[in-house]
Amino acid sequence: MKYDFDKVVDRRGTNCVKWDEMESDDIIPMWVADMDFETAPCVIEALKARMEHGCFGYTFVPESYYEATISWFKRRHHWEIARDSFIYTSGVVPAISAIIKAMTVPGDKVLVQTPVYNCFFSSIRNNGCMIEESPLVMATSESGNGDEMYKTEHYYIVDWEDFEKKCSDPAVKVFLLCNPHNPAGRVWTRWELEKMGEICMKNGVFVISDEIHCEFVMPAERDAIMESCFGEKKIKYTPYASIKEEFADNCAVCISPSKAFNIAGLQIANIIVKNDELRRKVDKAININEVCDVNPFGVIALQAAYNEGEEWLKELNEYIYENYKAARAFLSDNCPELKVTTLEGTYLMWVDIRATRMTTKEVFEKLLKEGRIYVNEGTMYGESAGEGYIRINLATRRERVMEGMKRIAKSLK
Repeated sequence: MKYDFDKVVDRRGTNCVKWDEMESDDIIPMWVADMDFETAPCVIEALKARMEHGCFGYTFVPESYYEATISWFKRRHHWEIARDSFIYTSGVVPAISAIIKAMTVPGDKVLVQTPVYNCFFSSIRNNGCMIEESPLVMATSESGNGDEMYKTEHYYIVDWEDFEKKCSDPAVKVFLLCNPHNPAGRVWTRWELEKMGEICMKNGVFVISDEIHCEFVMPAERDAIMESCFGEKKIKYTPYASIKEEFADNCAVCISPSKAFNIAGLQIANIIVKNDELRRKVDKAININEVCDVNPFGVIALQAAYNEGEEWLKELNEYIYENYKAARAFLSDNCPELKVTTLEGTYLMWVDIRATRMTTKEVFEKLLKEGRIYVNEGTMYGESAGEGYIRINLATRRERVMEGMKRIAKSLK
């Protein structure tokens, strides 16, 4: 590899949420979704050049910013984003909150597919709305999706009957989609996204698509059963708004380089809303929430990442996939009662711990106290859907990943 992802980077003492909030230095933090890798060299160099100027006042977003984003998504994902569809903001979570504010009134319901990113819940509640869950289901040798039969274990699928039932509730005004899905690890196929979209269009449900993990697609292929179900062997991210014009007119897509390039602290994101009227509503909500300004380093970093960071990102995905394979194999050999969910996208491994006959909280506490490893409790992502699971961040050097797996196996055997 050209880039060294095994490099030791000490993040302690930098006010790092992931590391400096640990109660002791002997704990391995494998929880919050940021990476322990330095960002791409092109981003570092661009930030150094900007820093040397010495003035960091208010900034505006130049045309080169839009050009970089449009070019990236067109060449990598075959999605042509119109220049006038952008709304820039400080992050995807503030974006989601503002869009919910724009598209609902207090008391409306927002549909989510649990287990799902925990900030979805707070964004919904903070806008006075109610959470409506359509739980994903784990495929087994006998499970189906209503149209096709699945035979892949530890692989989440949509319960189409329940999804359509929930969308048909007049109180459900918004479907909050996670594409790719955190923490289920699914990179939704075009077929699945199209079916979700058709159901939402039929029932007048607006779609907010959180696509912050879109650059993490594992360099692997689906097995023969999944290929036969979807006609897609290659795992491939599909932007929701790229599928049909009518979908693009009925959605807001949230994108950011923050996860892919480990620059979340620079606070930069974009909302893509094609429909002029809806974009005005979202823009108004962004201003009401006072998240309409961005910092100069985020603007610079996005352009460097999207213009020059593709080779680095490719190697990063390959490295994370090898981390996943090594971690999964180790647990299979040393703690076979733990079942690892198939990872198609993100760098977050979702592990079924139900065979331990302990609650999620008991497993979390045991791993922390005895194993000195900090993971995420599955219940963060939905009390019912997440019970019996933990989420593990694999975006760190392989030596640390394997030490974490050893601690898990030793604690739970």
